[in-house]
Amino acid sequence: MRVALIFLICFESIFIQAGIGEEPPKAVALDLTTAIADVAQKAMPAVVHIEVIQRVEVPVPVFPFEGDPFFRYFFGLPQGPRSYKKELRGIGTGMIVDKEGHIVTNNHVVSGATKIIVKMASGEEFPAKIIGTDPKTDLAVIKIKPPANIPYLSFGNSDKLRVGEWVVAIGNPRGLEQTVTAGIISAKHRTGILDPTSYQDYIQTDAAINPGNSGGPLLNLLGEVIGVNTAIISESGGFEGIGFAIPSNIAKAITEDLIKTGKVNRGWLGLTVQEITPALAKKMNLQVHKGAFVNSVFKNSPAEKAGIMTGDVIISWDGWPIESANDFRNRVATTKPGKKVEIGLWRQGKKMIVQAEVSAYKPSSLKVAAEETEVRKKLGMEVKEISIMEARRKRLDKREGVLVTKVDPQGPAGRAGIEPGDIIYQMKNQPIRGLSDYLRLLAQIQPGEEVLLLLRDGRTGDIGYLTVVAE
Repeated sequence: MRVALIFLICFESIFIQAGIGEEPPKAVALDLTTAIADVAQKAMPAVVHIEVIQRVEVPVPVFPFEGDPFFRYFFGLPQGPRSYKKELRGIGTGMIVDKEGHIVTNNHVVSGATKIIVKMASGEEFPAKIIGTDPKTDLAVIKIKPPANIPYLSFGNSDKLRVGEWVVAIGNPRGLEQTVTAGIISAKHRTGILDPTSYQDYIQTDAAINPGNSGGPLLNLLGEVIGVNTAIISESGGFEGIGFAIPSNIAKAITEDLIKTGKVNRGWLGLTVQEITPALAKKMNLQVHKGAFVNSVFKNSPAEKAGIMTGDVIISWDGWPIESANDFRNRVATTKPGKKVEIGLWRQGKKMIVQAEVSAYKPSSLKVAAEETEVRKKLGMEVKEISIMEARRKRLDKREGVLVTKVDPQGPAGRAGIEPGDIIYQMKNQPIRGLSDYLRLLAQIQPGEEVLLLLRDGRTGDIGYLTVVAE
């Protein structure tokens, strides 16, 4: 049975036509017989139903014999417009976060909307406008003209969440307004769920969420928002116990930027990192197994000025432990440019602390951008990491290799027969575990060189070798 990842609304929902050494959290007295009801009663007035109207241009269905020259000669073709406008409607959830009427939801809820209607728990309806969106985190902020005494929610600290902690989700699944469900935190720091190139650090929960829940709050028993419900993994299309929410610390930083400027101002340190695998730890004689391994440091970057070196392992960020390379990237990205931070390092068997001033993220200055240009130039194709969903859908045992997403028909890959959907496992008899391996090997290729690739055919699943002549 095919597994499907559900984005919970708009394109995913049913369209209707017509810290290190941190002490455990202090105990708070709660009556568990009424705790969930108390959270729901407090939060529901600030959770809204979002209806999105989108007008799209749809091509007129092709006439059955349109491609037959004999038919065209004798009967001609029907005259009329080749496309028409179609109105689609989607539903989602949002949460009011201040008295000015700003509402946080998912980007995929409001993306492409021509009209947005917000319905409050009181039954009042308001038109809304988009303030800003951030596809990389799948977050968006919309705004209504606030009524008097508008209720709103506050963000909690998602860094302090513990696996097993009780949580409450509120939303509009399948259009059933103000639905409350409860569960626990199943896991933290989930990555690779959607596009691996986006900023991901999901909270996993078993609180029931379904299409229409997107953009709704995931709350702790204090009534604080600790996540924004975003997606589920499911074989049936409905909830099966695996839901994902964007942590509140990421959501809060993005929300503040979108409200202030309409765009996201991400931090940048000027280095590249990778995950610490058992093989890497053994090869580099590392005595730590969590953190971010520094691959390279850009010249004149904040990282270089702070004294960070290739081969260091970043183990903390402003006092919070770094779990992985992805965790590190997210913390840098959500740090305000200009802020000075303390970075914990593991270097040659010793721990040390350095200070760095985070700069503003400028894509044009990143080495990655240049490398991606080389990808298109040398082989005439674009690739990306394989997400968990894609691995499930293709029934892959491992998420190794890179997935071909775009091919220039006139380029080297296109001439060799490579197509979008194919997976590249090896280049020049060397394994490709992910995008960093692919880019590293590609950088070594010279124009005119014959490159031997091991691929998996995206249509048949067959695995075989193919030679591509680089440009």
